[in-house]
Amino acid sequence: MLQGLTTLARRLLRTLQPRIAPSSLVPVRSFEAPSEEPAHLEKLNRVILTDGVGRTLFEDFASHFASERGHEETGWILLGLRRAADAVVLATLPAGANRDAGSSHVRFNSAAQMVGSRLLRQYERKLRILGIVHTHPGTLRHPSAGDLRGDSLWIHQLRGREGIFGIGTIERDKLAPEWLVERVRPHVHRQGNRRFSWYVLGVGDKNYRKIPVEFTLGPDLGRPAYSVWPTLETHAPAIERICRQQARVTLHTGGAEQADLKLTVPLAEPGDAIEIELIGEKTAFVVRIGGEQHLVDPKEPAIERGLYMILAELANRSFSE
Repeated sequence: MLQGLTTLARRLLRTLQPRIAPSSLVPVRSFEAPSEEPAHLEKLNRVILTDGVGRTLFEDFASHFASERGHEETGWILLGLRRAADAVVLATLPAGANRDAGSSHVRFNSAAQMVGSRLLRQYERKLRILGIVHTHPGTLRHPSAGDLRGDSLWIHQLRGREGIFGIGTIERDKLAPEWLVERVRPHVHRQGNRRFSWYVLGVGDKNYRKIPVEFTLGPDLGRPAYSVWPTLETHAPAIERICRQQARVTLHTGGAEQADLKLTVPLAEPGDAIEIELIGEKTAFVVRIGGEQHLVDPKEPAIERGLYMILAELANRSFSE
């Protein structure tokens, strides 16, 4: 099964030190907060979006509405920086194709959101979840009673115990030019017939309050995750378990236009690692050691089992020598 690796077995045996973390998944809120964030947080009085985030929301909304699932709700997770009295939204993550959605609800693919957040935080550790945007296929421009029930529970995990919520709707008439995003009210943006209305909800609030939203120059830092999202959704539960069980696992994408996702599980020696390359349902396992790469085939499509089969086989060959 692992042809070409016999000479590596003794060296790899040193990498089999236990790295097992507790089996339960720790919520995203458990990530350590950056020390430079303000210790005291006031109520949010302003939200700032990068123009890249705004472009993602409006363009994705248009594409979704024109698709065969356009009658369903869809949405995005917002990530960014929580400051003393405002928040800066720097990244989005999509609800995903595996979302549970209909004309009156949307439930995100939570496993994919966790892995997507891991991926983005490798490039910018200060990112944290700030809120959610979702669409209403009808004309309800305000979060619904059902939204309020769910959001009231969810915001307890957010820093500052407040969440930002955007509602996307399609207007009956084309009220704004397609080439311009207009801020028609402090909490409302429109482009063509698409509208986003913005609100904030804090723990203990009986209802949402409108929140002014402004734009600044900057990218959507979440865009690298979009190209690999189908691959990420396919393998998200296994990827999350591997990240919890193994130390210092890193995730990499092939670039904005490529669909490949790579997991790197470091070994004991600097530069040595087991790499798992993923494109959709296709997988490839590579052992990189001593500057050399060895493609291996554990005959196992499930990436978690494949990883541990490789480690077990290497240990077995080393003991048998």
